[in-house]
Amino acid sequence: MSLVRHLKTALLAAALALTGLQAAQAQTAKTQEQFFPLQSYRVGPYAAGGTGFFGGFIDYLNLVNTRDGGVGGVKLTWEEGETQYEVERGVEVYERLKTRPGIAAWNPLSVGIAYALIDRVTADKVPLLTINHGRTDTTDGRVFKYIFPLLVNPYSETSGIVNYLGTKAGGTEKLKGKKIVVLYHGSPYGKETIPIYELLAKQYGFTVQQIEVPHPGNEQQSQWLTIRRAKPDFVVLRGWGVMNPVALKTAQKTGFPADRIVGNIWSNSEEDVIPAGDAAKGYVAITSVAPGTQYPVLQDIVKTVYDAGKGNLQDKKRIGSVYHNLGVLNGILNVEAIRIAQAKFGKRTLTGDEVRWGLENLKIDEARAAALGAKGLFHSIHVTWDNHEGDGRVAFQQWDGTQWKVVSDWIAPDWKLLRPIIEKSSLAYAKEKNVKVRTSIDD
Repeated sequence: MSLVRHLKTALLAAALALTGLQAAQAQTAKTQEQFFPLQSYRVGPYAAGGTGFFGGFIDYLNLVNTRDGGVGGVKLTWEEGETQYEVERGVEVYERLKTRPGIAAWNPLSVGIAYALIDRVTADKVPLLTINHGRTDTTDGRVFKYIFPLLVNPYSETSGIVNYLGTKAGGTEKLKGKKIVVLYHGSPYGKETIPIYELLAKQYGFTVQQIEVPHPGNEQQSQWLTIRRAKPDFVVLRGWGVMNPVALKTAQKTGFPADRIVGNIWSNSEEDVIPAGDAAKGYVAITSVAPGTQYPVLQDIVKTVYDAGKGNLQDKKRIGSVYHNLGVLNGILNVEAIRIAQAKFGKRTLTGDEVRWGLENLKIDEARAAALGAKGLFHSIHVTWDNHEGDGRVAFQQWDGTQWKVVSDWIAPDWKLLRPIIEKSSLAYAKEKNVKVRTSIDD
C-alpha cells in the first residue's frame, strides 16, 4: 500500500513539475513578443492617410514575422485602436493599451495626439515616433529623451521647401521681393510653421501671407479669392486629408496654375491628387519617401504577405503609394531600432527605454538601406542622442496626371539657422517643466 501511495505521490510530483515547466515555457514564449500599440484612424476625413500609413506599417511587421521569424527570434505583435484622428480618442487608446507588456514604441501619426502624449510617454519611458511631423523642438534629444520626429520636422521641412523655391527662382538670393502665400490646415499641425515662414521671409527678403483653412477643408472659395487678389509667385499648400484635392480644384477654378503650388509633406500623396483630376496636373510636393513598387522590400511584401492573403490594404493598387511606402519605411525604422538595441541588450523582448537607446543609435546609410531592400526609397537617417530627427533631407515630386515623378535632388535644410531656434525652444520647455538637460546618451 505504501508503494502505491509512493508511486501516486511521485506521479503527482512529476505532473506538477511538467505543468510548471509548460507554464514557464508558455510564459517565456509570451514574453518573447515586442508589442506595437497602434493609434490608427481608418474612418473619417483623414482615413486615406491612416489606412495607407498603418497598412504599410503592419505589412512590414507581417513581412518581418513571416520571412524572418521576427527580430532576433522575438515576434512582433500589434493592436489597433481607432482614433478618427481625434486627440481624446488617441489618449483613450494610450491609457487602454499602455499596460500591455513589451511595448516597443508609440506611432500615432497625429500632431495633436503626439502633443498630448509627450508627458505621458516620458513618465512611462517608452519612445514616441512622429515621422515627418510633430513638435519641432523635440528634435533636441537633450530635453525630449523619448520623442523622435524622424526624417523631417516641421521646420526642416519648411526650410527645404524655401530652398526648393529658391532653385526655381534661380537661387535663394533671387527670392527677395517674391510673394509667397502659405495655405495651412486649421490645426496645431497646420499652425506649427507660422513663425518659421515669417523668419525665413525676413532671412531671404520675400513677403509671406499665411491663410488658414478651417478643419477639415471642404470649403476654400474665400481663401482662393484672397490668393487671386494677392497674386503670389508661389502658394505653399500645408494641407491634410480632404483639404488637399479641394485646394487644387478651387485653385483651378480661380485661375491659379498648379505648377506654382508646392505641397508640404502631408499634401504629397496619390489620395491628394487623384480626386482633383486634371486640376492636379503639374502640381509639385515635397517628400521624404519615394513612391513606387520597384524596391525589393515592396516586392517582398507582395510575394510574402499579399500573395499569402495577409496584406493589410483592401486595395492592392495602393501598394507603392506615398502613404503606404511611408508606413513601410516607418516599419523599417522601428524594426531597425529594435535590432540595434538587441545587439546591446540581448535577443529578447526589450523595454521601452532599451528601444529608446536603439533609436538614439539608429543609422541607416545607403549600404544598409540596400541590404533592407530599400535603397532609393529614402535618403538616409542618422539619429543621435541629441538629434532625434536625422538628416532632414527631402526631395520634390511632380504629378504628371497619372503618377508622381521625382524632379529634384535630395535637398538639405539650413541647420545652422534652425538648430539654434530648436535649442532655444527646447531649453525654454526644459526650464518650464523642470527637465534636466542631458549631457550624454547615458543621462
